[in-house]
Amino acid sequence: QVQLVESGGGLVQPGGSLRLSCAASGSIFSINAMGWYRQAPGKERELVARISRSSTNYADSVKGRFTISRDNAKNTVYLQMNSLKPDDTAVYYCNIDIVLVDGHTYDYWGQGTQVTVSS
Repeated sequence: QVQLVESGGGLVQPGGSLRLSCAASGSIFSINAMGWYRQAPGKERELVARISRSSTNYADSVKGRFTISRDNAKNTVYLQMNSLKPDDTAVYYCNIDIVLVDGHTYDYWGQGTQVTVSS
């Protein structure tokens, strides 16, 4: 089994920065991709950024402001968020596509961390 632990959320003024982190642990054979999703009140969960071993993908709304990165040795993914806007306010969830030692591929979610951008 796998556990994802998220951290780094908080309250920040418009234009500020935050860095989210998500660390995976468990019976991991390999990680295909790690990503961040967010869900604002009254809206569906949406992709923010995703990184695999060969590519990255960003939502149009965060391109140029957010950067996703990973530390393969630590099974950790980061989301550096700069120039934050009130529309970025949401609960941010870590997600991984992971191959366990049983040889099967699974999809796991973190517990979520609140990001609030407000004056």
